[in-house]
Amino acid sequence: MTHAIICSGKSRSFPAGDAFRQSGGEQAAAEVLVLLGQPRYRPDPVRVAILIELGTECLGVHTGEASGEEGSNAVGFARYRNGDDPPSPLVELVRQNRTDPLALQAARAVFEAAGLTVVECADQAGRIVDRLVRPKYNAALRFLDEGLATAADMDLTCRMGLGYADGPIERVVRGGLAAHYDVTRALFETYGTAAYAPARRAVVSAQRRDREDGAQ
Repeated sequence: MTHAIICSGKSRSFPAGDAFRQSGGEQAAAEVLVLLGQPRYRPDPVRVAILIELGTECLGVHTGEASGEEGSNAVGFARYRNGDDPPSPLVELVRQNRTDPLALQAARAVFEAAGLTVVECADQAGRIVDRLVRPKYNAALRFLDEGLATAADMDLTCRMGLGYADGPIERVVRGGLAAHYDVTRALFETYGTAAYAPARRAVVSAQRRDREDGAQ
């Protein structure tokens, strides 16, 4: 499956220097277009698939929606990344109700050929991973505020008791509390669920970031 890569801005899934960005061929002959950065999507039914990099937003932001009948050869994707950590090997593919199955197969083939692990999900803000983990990070941060335990003790408990590779506090802090705020705020605005409301420490971190950016 031939593919071409078009990068319109900074890509979180495949930052500069990533080997995948060098893998594409000529755009005119490509069966699959991979749009990175802040892509401008234009329908192109001649292609087998058009892959659109997503942030926290839904694929429908790019393609439009049609009362549950949306879908075409456009497939959303995001490579999971914990804030400022390097991208993980996991790519979440986003399908709509009537997404072309051939487009999904092509998307999977392109990413698996690059050695990545692919999962599929419906067009929901936050997809699978962020919707699962962000409430856990928020809860841990609130426990820290409430004095339930120290950050070190909570992290140790999760590593030793639950077998996690790292604890929730150390993971969310390593990725960046301000980055966590950005994701959880977007999910809270979409779903209105209290578990997604950014924890106080994330709000403080984002406010400090914005204050420092404004002073520059």
